Order: sequence, then C-alpha cells, then structure tokens
Amino acid sequence: MAIALADALRAHGEDPLAISADALQVYEGLGTLTGAATPEEQARLEHRLVGFVPVTDTFSAGEFMPLAHGEIDSALDRGRRPIVVGGTGLYLRAALTDLSLKPPPPAGLRERLERDLAAHGPAELHERLRGIAPRAAAAIEPGDRSRIVRALELAEIGELEDTPPEESELWTGDTRRPTLLVGLVMERDALYKAIDRRVDAMVESGAAEEVRRAHAAGASRTARAALGFQELLDDDTEAMKRRTRNYAKRQLTWMRKLAAVRIVDVTGRDPEAIAAEIADTR
Repeated sequence: MAIALADALRAHGEDPLAISADALQVYEGLGTLTGAATPEEQARLEHRLVGFVPVTDTFSAGEFMPLAHGEIDSALDRGRRPIVVGGTGLYLRAALTDLSLKPPPPAGLRERLERDLAAHGPAELHERLRGIAPRAAAAIEPGDRSRIVRALELAEIGELEDTPPEESELWTGDTRRPTLLVGLVMERDALYKAIDRRVDAMVESGAAEEVRRAHAAGASRTARAALGFQELLDDDTEAMKRRTRNYAKRQLTWMRKLAAVRIVDVTGRDPEAIAAEIADTR
C-alpha cells in the first residue's frame, strides 16, 4: 500500500520515502519474519529505520522516537514526503508525537516478572495488575503478555499512571507535524485468511531459518518478542497464525482509538485505486 501511495504521490510531483514505525522491523536479520520491505520493494520506495539494530541488542520506543523524528524532519526539510508505515501502535505514536516515555526497568526486574509469567500465566499476572492499577489493567487484554509485564514493571518502579485511557497522550490528536492519519481495515474473515497466507509465505521464504540463526546468535529479549519467533523455534506455524490473528484484533482496537484517523476498508479493493484516493485528499 505504501508503494502504491508513493507512485500516486510521484504522479503529483512529490518525492516520497517510507519511514517504518514497526518495533521489530528495526532488527537486522529478521526481515522475513517481521515482514520488512524486501530489497525489491525498497528499490521501488526507499525505506528508513529498517534492519539497523543488531539482533542481540535490546531496543525501545524511547530510543526509536528521536530517530523517527529526525528522519521525518530531515525528509521534510529536503522537500520530501514521508510516509510513516506501520506497524506497532506505540511506535507509530512515538514517530508522530512527543511522548513522555517511561524509563527502562532496573536490571533483573523484567527477568523476575518473566519467570512469574512462565510459572503462573498471563491471566494471574493480569489480576495482580488489576489489584494495583485497575484502570491500567482494564486497557490491557488479559492475554497480552508483553503489555502486562511492562505495566507491572512500571508499577514496581512507581512510574505507572493509572489514568483513564481517554486521558492518555497516546490518543490525542496532536502531532509534531501536520499529518494525514489513515487506518487500513479489512473484513475479518478476509483478514484472517490473508494472515494465514502471509505466515505460510514467510515460512516458505525462510523465516524459520532466520529465527534459528537469531536464536543461535543470542537474540535479545526484545527481538524475541517478534510475532512467530518462539512459535517457529517450536516448529508450530499454527500457533504463529493464532497469535498473529489475536495481535491483529488488538491493532484494530488501538487504531480505532486514534483521534482523527481516517478508516479505509481495503477488502477486495485495488491498492492503486485506494492510493490515488488517499493522495487526492491530502
């Protein structure tokens, strides 16, 4: 879709580039698993913030935010049109706004919570979070393992703000630069079939081999959070499909909370026609 939009923008005399807002496409060596733009796609549209972090390093939204701001500002200063593509909800907001991001946890805290998660499961930890911060817990799905652990981390270091979701800066309409925010949606059954086809294509293209190489190299905990990483280590593509479908549902919930988002249903539609429509309404 971004490539089709870039072609439409070029027809308007613009010089576009893509800036990835995906938390896992930043990792070098996980391009197939994370669905990063292929070399062929990057030849059609320049992509920034893809594949630049060693897979052994941890990486956070706090580190990503100034990089994304720099890429957007540099593009605009050079008269180019940035297309921010993604991805991960928090990283999208970090790219578009100035967020008050929380500090990383102290050494050992994440590991202890991960052990608790493995021993007791996400539902029990979600109940623990509910007892500490009920409003924060209400905004997190009981099965969302990473967000539950992160919220408990913040609670333990006294940085968790238990405010209603509508008061969170994540959902404001403010952006650093004037932005047309477009959310692409698809009819649910078609979406799930597309996810299943995409997982099969990833596996056929070598995603499992990528994961095994990253695992052998000592992939960081943040790299291992990629959808399908553990599932492909376990040789369980059906679990990868289920996890991806569940993640897609959470993305849709997040997307619809974004202020001023223009929702576009792409079910059965030609990408070029949708791109032309978006380019004409800038």
